[in-house]
Amino acid sequence: MASVFLTIDTEIAWRHHVAGLEMPTLFERSIEPAGVGVTYQLGMLNRYGLKACFFVDPMPALLFGLEPFKRLVGMIRDAGQEVQLHLHPNWTGAKRGDRGAAHARFEMVEYDEGDQAALIAGARDLLMAAGAEAPVAYRSGSYAANDATLRALHRNGLRYDSSHNGAEHPWPSLIDLPLRQIAPVAHQGVVEVPVTVIEDRPGSLRNFQICALSSGEMLAALDHAVDHDHAAVTIVSHSFELANRSGTRANSVHVRRFEGLCAMLAQRTARLPTTHFADADLRLDSADEPLGPNPLRASWRHAEQLWSNVIEERAA
Repeated sequence: MASVFLTIDTEIAWRHHVAGLEMPTLFERSIEPAGVGVTYQLGMLNRYGLKACFFVDPMPALLFGLEPFKRLVGMIRDAGQEVQLHLHPNWTGAKRGDRGAAHARFEMVEYDEGDQAALIAGARDLLMAAGAEAPVAYRSGSYAANDATLRALHRNGLRYDSSHNGAEHPWPSLIDLPLRQIAPVAHQGVVEVPVTVIEDRPGSLRNFQICALSSGEMLAALDHAVDHDHAAVTIVSHSFELANRSGTRANSVHVRRFEGLCAMLAQRTARLPTTHFADADLRLDSADEPLGPNPLRASWRHAEQLWSNVIEERAA
């Protein structure tokens, strides 16, 4: 069996802060956009009997207070899903109402190990103050992590990282692992659980993300994992990914993909069980290799992406 980590990066979108939105509109457009945000995602997970990890970034609580994040964490936990730690460090220098003029450095890899450890400790404490259990897993915002990040996580008692993404190398995903590494591996004191990638075309990688792969590519990647006895499959989505970028209407292409993925996983639960990091029992050092390129699958995705970009991304 391959453990499936269905992960949802759950965060206040910086672009909405730059647009001058205030709570509760900022929260709505980022967390519950157009009726296809976290509440919808939790409902679909419940419908199909799936487990997911919500990587929650608590850093905007420095500006807006803990109350919205208490509601968010409580909702996720009440639905039987897990909350783990996500972090965009730029929020530490942000100011309310200035449309993003003030901010700290955006990527974790721009900080030294000591500063990264302090940022992680502060974010962990905020997340727990919002009602989460002590996190055991982490993903950097924008996949921005290096070996110093993993050592900083180890110093803070976290066991898993899921920031390595070969499709985002050399910037900002800088963990010193092979680009095609998709199997869990012990590295720098933690277990790295890489984002699954496929080979889009020879020599080019694309991450397994709702907005990045067609349903056909997702199905092929899942069956490839089963057929080749992979140790894990790690899938990415976002709280706002099923809506357009302005958060004002659903993106039907992405919604269909998410619903299709849930159905695929439910049909394959015996061989591809979804799991929480807190319950993970991972096989390490498996020789997993990404799915190879297929021009027909890629062409269909290109057509879907064109429709999504031209039609679905329009503001309501």
